[in-house]
Amino acid sequence: MSIFILAPNENWICDRFVEEWKNTNPLSTTENIYESSIVWLLADWCWNQVPEEVLSTKKVVVSVHHITPDKFGDVEKDDFENRDKYVDLYHVPCEKTKEQITPYTKKPIWVQPFWVNDKLWFETSKEEKTELRKKMGLDDSHILIGSFQRDTEGHDLISPKLEKGPDLFCDAVEELSKHYQEQGKEVRVFLAGWRRQYVMKRLDEANIKYYYAELPPFELVNKLYNALDLYIVAARYEGGPQAIVECALTKTPIVSTDVGLSSDFLPPHSLFEPGRILDVKPDVDYAYDKVQEIVMPVGFIPFVKAFKDLGVE
Repeated sequence: MSIFILAPNENWICDRFVEEWKNTNPLSTTENIYESSIVWLLADWCWNQVPEEVLSTKKVVVSVHHITPDKFGDVEKDDFENRDKYVDLYHVPCEKTKEQITPYTKKPIWVQPFWVNDKLWFETSKEEKTELRKKMGLDDSHILIGSFQRDTEGHDLISPKLEKGPDLFCDAVEELSKHYQEQGKEVRVFLAGWRRQYVMKRLDEANIKYYYAELPPFELVNKLYNALDLYIVAARYEGGPQAIVECALTKTPIVSTDVGLSSDFLPPHSLFEPGRILDVKPDVDYAYDKVQEIVMPVGFIPFVKAFKDLGVE
């Protein structure tokens, strides 16, 4: 049995998943799709890059991360239906995505979060955290909040990508800023990722200082996680985000909307409703304990089993 893995090659999380899988090689992988017995489409929209004769003769596993209802119209539904006839197994990272796609298929849907790499994401020493914060001009009077994603629409670089919740994120940061000002502290924000223009504009309007690195290397991102006082996930629709399990491993305080896999790794008191950011609190020990079940290489085990259960040689 050998697997061909197709990723979108968009410098996205899925491309890193492919690299981690191939470097660890928990199951034989081939670069030749015609020699494979299983085709794994890590990004569901890439299915039409695969020849029909391959899709119709191989076992096909498709990972669907999430659906954004406002962007899932007739064209997208037709595309889902056309692909569905080739699919043997759908993989989704959370129950919420399973609920989203269940109305559109009768094929098996398997729920399993992706693995997480503890060689990339880990807690650093207190001294390292303090040193980085000093380099940024931060002391105990500053509260550093993080957000590492892309959340502005690409067609105009102005409109918020609402499924990612940049408006809710900014609302939360502004609320926290007012809260901490009353305690004599200043909120600052570290942004990373493509297309953060909407958030930057909102923070400028609110006179909240921020730092920005478009695509920092993983080593720096890990250090940044460790330097944060709080990471906020404010998305409306997500399959992950993977930042939740990365924060869990780095023991970064994190709160989130009840989105994607957040409720799988964060306790109820860390999940906030829009406008209620002050009602929740992080629980780093809870998150760290929960994430252990998907840390590499243990996190590969459910995937290996699912592929073997397809019954191919």
